[in-house]
This record gives sequence, structure tokens and C-alpha cells, in this order.
Amino acid sequence: MIVSWNWLTDYLRLDMPVEALAERLALTGLNLEGISDVGGDIAIDLEVTSNRPDCLGHIGVAREISAVFDRPLCLPDPRPATAGPPVETRTAVSVEDPKLCSRFTARVVSGAKIGPSPWWLRKRLETLGVRPISNVVDITNYVMFECGQPLHAYDLDRLAGRRLVVRRAKPGEKLTAINNKVYELTPDMLAIADAERPVGLAGVMGGLDTEIGPGTTSLLIEAARFDAISVRRTSRALGLFSPSSFRFERPIDPEATEWASRRCAELVLRLAGGTLHPGVIDVGDKDYDRPPVTLRLDQIRRILGIAIDRAAVDRILRALGLEPVGESPSSLTFRPPSWRSDLEREIDLIEEVARIHGYEHIPEDRAVPLTSTPRGQRERVEGAIRESLIGAGFDEAATFSLVEERLSGGLSPGPAVPPLRVDHSSRRRESALRQSLVPSLLAARLHNEAHGQFDADLFEIANVYIPRSDGSLPHEPTRLAIVAGRDFRGLKGVVEGLLDGLHVATPLSARPVDIPMFAPGRAAELRLGEDRLGYIGEVAPARLDEFGLRGACAATELELDVLLREANLVAGYRPLPPFPAVVRDLSLEVARILPWGELAEAVVGAAGPTLEAVHYLDTFQGGNLADDRQSVHFSMVYRHPERTLTGDEVEAAVRSVVAACESRFQARLRG
Repeated sequence: MIVSWNWLTDYLRLDMPVEALAERLALTGLNLEGISDVGGDIAIDLEVTSNRPDCLGHIGVAREISAVFDRPLCLPDPRPATAGPPVETRTAVSVEDPKLCSRFTARVVSGAKIGPSPWWLRKRLETLGVRPISNVVDITNYVMFECGQPLHAYDLDRLAGRRLVVRRAKPGEKLTAINNKVYELTPDMLAIADAERPVGLAGVMGGLDTEIGPGTTSLLIEAARFDAISVRRTSRALGLFSPSSFRFERPIDPEATEWASRRCAELVLRLAGGTLHPGVIDVGDKDYDRPPVTLRLDQIRRILGIAIDRAAVDRILRALGLEPVGESPSSLTFRPPSWRSDLEREIDLIEEVARIHGYEHIPEDRAVPLTSTPRGQRERVEGAIRESLIGAGFDEAATFSLVEERLSGGLSPGPAVPPLRVDHSSRRRESALRQSLVPSLLAARLHNEAHGQFDADLFEIANVYIPRSDGSLPHEPTRLAIVAGRDFRGLKGVVEGLLDGLHVATPLSARPVDIPMFAPGRAAELRLGEDRLGYIGEVAPARLDEFGLRGACAATELELDVLLREANLVAGYRPLPPFPAVVRDLSLEVARILPWGELAEAVVGAAGPTLEAVHYLDTFQGGNLADDRQSVHFSMVYRHPERTLTGDEVEAAVRSVVAACESRFQARLRG
């Protein structure tokens, strides 16, 4: 926001060097971008954060200077003279979508004369880098840069039906904007229309057909409040940005709307002449009330580490425009002004007191009382996950929730679900909410490959966004995703190691599943007991080509909620077994469609109480085996907790396993 030094002097006395002013404003949150001399005036470029839209006008900056330097503030009180028939006889306004336009005001001036602006007005706009156009257009810009409320003036005689309708655009409607470009509108855009066609885009830009020209004599002055998200969505969709849209995308002072309309009318009468018709068409919500906020004075010392005098606190908050509504021996209660939508809580008032009082008055070595709190279960589990995966050679990634459409798909079987889109995002390409973390990590792996790092094994813990069928807010589960340049078994081993590190007692099982992301026959659903833990698989070659990845990799995505329920972070003592283990390998010929998980379940059920573990080793297909058969090679580990097992005991257990598999799966023992 560029402000003019000479313009600021209309509201308060500036008797300090401009450098001192800029430095003090920077200490209160308005950082200085630059100072330049513009032909007898000084342009001060200030960085205005998104929570301070009140400083997007000279009056807002003047309020800050008044509070910081304790200067009296003098603001204009426009009271334009009226004459002639009422405004309702000259025009009409209807708002068809009050959700997107909460208030719309219109005033009418007849008999105006369009011409060049006076020197002082042109000079002030030029100081801000704005090109003067004509007196009426320059006045609307002047008032916007004065109070932060955008306005627009229409040639009333060029409005069909001499009225305005605030409605959503109809399919196929087009608008030629004042920048001489034609834009095709969609039904999710709010348009300002006359009786026949759109004549402006609400909060973004007016139309060429009804702009103020040399022959204009009747003016309709618009001042309104539009939904910030609607303006942002429209601006991004059309690539159409303006000072008005920049302000409407932030909270507008609701009480500035009518003031700005009066101010504009007053200046039009002074600089363009004409007659202002009595009254104002004011459609929408005119009532605006802010709940009071109580500030406990002892909290200032607790938060800031210093005490600030009660009278100083009261003076600072009054100077910022807060209205006192009550007090007690230990507290002050204020109602925030309409232009400070960011003041909602006690801590907000403490911050205001601190920045105006001066952060430099808070000693760096002053002790501030703090109370440590133990980490919750989620924090502890996430810490254990990070420790385990980093120890296994992985690096943690942090990627955006908004992704390109091609990266937004979910990692699950079944048809793809269209993603949720955020059309008002500042990232024009990345406007879809992701349903899986894996595509983002694959894109990060590609970035590493492009820079010569071909073994980037990555993981991320973050939310995904699953649309609901009823159109309500999405389900936002937190997931753990891992991608690595390993095969299916290698990544499954990483998951097993992670579960061991979390001391998960529930056995892990894997069931084959078809997922578009993964190669056929190389994907599985992971389960812990009856709970679905997630999916794992080797990324299909076609998907690798889509991403541009040169190396093969596997991926998995796990539900964090399941890990939170199953994790046991209190390690228990278990003595080393004193007796030796006995290992037996088996090769069983079974049906090719038999999953290893079912075979392992049968082995565990038949092997008896001395079975300690079952390990998959290999699968053989082809050779002298039928096309529908395969040979599965696995090992079994036996151990007795109190003595050494005999060979006969182990052989009996092995025979039980073979018999059970023969009976259940028609398996045959291979030599």
C-alpha cells in the first residue's frame, strides 16, 4: 500500500521526519518497502499484512500514526446537499443473492459534467502510481484509496431499465470489461447486471458499455459489500486482478460502505457539479455489532513480562478506536471498532497494547512464566514413527495439500472420486485437494531425480481430503505415506520394522488388491486384525512414465488413527530365549491364486504352540508346474520356552502343517 505524505496531513499533524515515521510504523507491524520523492510529495510504500485490511486506505494508516505518536485525528464527515426528486424515482436495485452481496448502496447524481480532475486530485493519484482518467472516475479511486472501500460509477442513461440487478451470471453470458477485454462468465460468478445484460463483475471490474464517458450526465454511484471468497474465485478464474478485488478479498469495514458513498457523492458535487437526489438505495444488512472483549490487566504482565499502567492501556485502546463499555478494578472491557475485524480475543488486545507501547520496552532477559505440558499420544507416536523411518534411511517430506488435478487421486480400489477444488486459491494450477499423499511424494522423488539424487526414499505425515457424498465438509484423515526405490517385499519389511518399533502386538496381514496406482499382482491391502491399516504396492510402469520417473519404486499409505490405537510406546522387558530354535523349510505346491496370507494363517493354526515365526522365502512358477499352480517356499521357526525341542516333536509339528495344507488347499509337498 503506497500512501502520500501530503494526503496524510489532511487527517493529522506530521511533524516528524519521514524516516522516523516509517521506522515507528515498521515496529508496529507496517513494514517499510520504500520511500520515494514524487515531485513535491513523498510516496511511502508499506507492507500491509492480510489481517490488517483497514490499512489499505489513508485513513487506516492515519489511525495508526495517531495512536503511535499520540496525535489528534481529524476525519471528514461528508454531508452532501440534495435536491430534486427522491433517488427511488431515478433508479432501482435488487439483490438476488444476498449471501454473495450482503449490502448494496446506490446514489444518483444528475447533471454532472465530466472533465479533467483538478491538479491536487491528479497529483495525489499519481503519487500512488494511478493514472488519472476523469473527475468522476478519479473520485471513485480517490475514495477507495482514502478509506479502503471500493466504489464504481455507472452512466445511468446507458443502463437498460435504469436499474441494477445483483445476480449470478447465466451460462454463456459475456462481459466486455473497462480494460477492453471480453470475459466469458460462469454461474458461480456474481455479476452486476441491468435489465438486459451484465454490466460489471461484482468486486472485480466494471463493464465498458456503462463506463463514465465525456457525454455522461447522470451517475449511479455504487458502494457495496461482496463475499470475499466469491470475489477471489472470480478474479483467479478470469486472471483479472484490480485494486478493488484486492480489497474485497479481505474483510471490508461494514460501516465504511455508506460513508464512502456519501464521501464520493460530496466530491462529485464539488468537482463535477450536478444534483444529488435525496436518499440512498440501501439493500441488505445494515446492522453490525461487535461483541465486547474483556482485558484482564494482570494478563499483560503474565504474557509480556512487564506491567503497563492501567491509564496507558486505556489510552492506547481508545486511540485505536476501541469503545470502552465497562471496567472493574482488575479489568477493562472494550468493543472493537468495525474496521478491526481481527480483534476478537483478550490476547488480541494485549498484542495491540504491546505494539503501540513499543516492543523495545520489553526486556529480552525478562522471565515469562511458562508451564511445560507433556506430549500427547499422537505427538509421541508421530515422533516414534519419524525416529524409526529416519533410522531406516528415509527423509521426511512436507508437500502442499493443494495439488494439480493429476496428483489429486486417491490410493484405494474402486472408481476414482472427483477431487474437491479450491478455485479461489492463489495457486492457479494447484487447486485440487489431494486424496492421497503418494502422488505428492512421487513428484518430490522426480524433483530429486532431476537433480541427480536417485535414491530419495521419502515419507510424510499429513492430512488428505476425502469428499462426502452429501456435499458437506470433507473427511480429513491423517495418513503416513512412504515411497522408496525398493520392491514390494522390501517396503513391506520397512512397514514391519515400523510396527516393531511401535511395539504393535496385533499381527500384520496382507491381502491382494487391485489399485490403479500399482502394478497388477504387486499390490496388497494391509490389515492389523480387523482394522484396515492401508495399502502397499509397486508403482505401475505406466504411472512411473506419467510422473517421468526413471527408477522403479514402491509406495504405501497407512492410516495414522490405526497406528495410534495399536501403538504401545512403553517398551516391556522380555528375556532372551535360553533354548535354541529349530528351523524347518517347506515348499508346498498350491493354486496360483492362493494368497500367501491365507497360507500363512493355516500354517500358524496347525503348527502348534511351539511355532515362533513363519517367514516367506520365495515363489516358483512355471517349469514342470501346471499353469494354475505355484510352489511357495517358506520357513518355520520352532522354540520351546522351557527346554530344547526334540527332532521328533518338530517333525510331528511339520507333518501337522503339511496335512492341514493338503486338506484345506489341496497342497502337495515338493521335495
